[in-house]
Amino acid sequence: MICVGPRLRAVLGTFTPYLGNPVLGPTGDGWQSANVYNPAAVVHDGRVVLLYRAHAADKVSRIGLAASDDGLHFEREDEPVLEPTEDYERFGCEDPRVTLVEGTYYLTYTGWDRSTPLLCLATSTDLRTWTKHGPVLPELDTWQTLPWAVERRGTRPHNKAGGILPVQVGGRWHMYVGEGAIYHATSSDLLAWTVGDSPLVEGRAGMWDEDLIEVGAAPVVVGDRVVLLVNGARITSIDDLLVDYRCGQIAFALDDPARVVERGNEPFLQPSTPEERAGLVPNVTFVEGLVRFRDRWFAYYGQRDTTTAVAVSDG
Repeated sequence: MICVGPRLRAVLGTFTPYLGNPVLGPTGDGWQSANVYNPAAVVHDGRVVLLYRAHAADKVSRIGLAASDDGLHFEREDEPVLEPTEDYERFGCEDPRVTLVEGTYYLTYTGWDRSTPLLCLATSTDLRTWTKHGPVLPELDTWQTLPWAVERRGTRPHNKAGGILPVQVGGRWHMYVGEGAIYHATSSDLLAWTVGDSPLVEGRAGMWDEDLIEVGAAPVVVGDRVVLLVNGARITSIDDLLVDYRCGQIAFALDDPARVVERGNEPFLQPSTPEERAGLVPNVTFVEGLVRFRDRWFAYYGQRDTTTAVAVSDG
């Protein structure tokens, strides 16, 4: 039986947006001069490190690195740590999520060629030098079960947003993947992945995540649960594809990461400030980073695809 409601939100506590938001924004006249948003997050050498998406007016995304001693004030490096080098990503390395496993960082990101977005994988031991392993699930279409999406775009490969569980369960590694609907994938080596035929989680009629749901930050283990932050949306205009994005939480059983045990009815974060109401894509709070740091949870999110913010929980 799937439980819903406030008990799930208590797993990570109540998130409060930082009053000093945004924590990162556009800077200079180069590769991060227009938009800086949607970061992955990890604790490395006692600091919070963000791997963030940024681009200039050309909208070709690269991934930069910024670090903080308190999780709120960041120093960024001048050059990107990951940028397009391959045909499948020639117009952007987008929307990273990161998981640390036994000294190696596994970074999932979207390779964009302005035709087909594909979930890609890269690995590193220092967060700066990355080895690319290419598209992970090149045939998967995570929009295939959404009638409005099929009518608009047909059926073809489209997949992004991968969150890897940092522990093995049942001798396998597990990943949640998908925009539109969320699928469950497994691996023996963290590099080659097999995905299920049907969605694990879909949107709910009449709810804030009615029209699509997407993996947010990489999952975390809390007690006997796997907690996954997600992004959900309702589409306010199909013709113009205007979308209102909010952030929620789902809990899976740790002994069976494909089994949903709780799903909250209400988002824990939604557009509420001018920075979230108007920008490159208006009405967006989009979470992609979550860390436990100094006994608090820090959730990092993009504001209308333009700036980066954080919400903090003492839970």
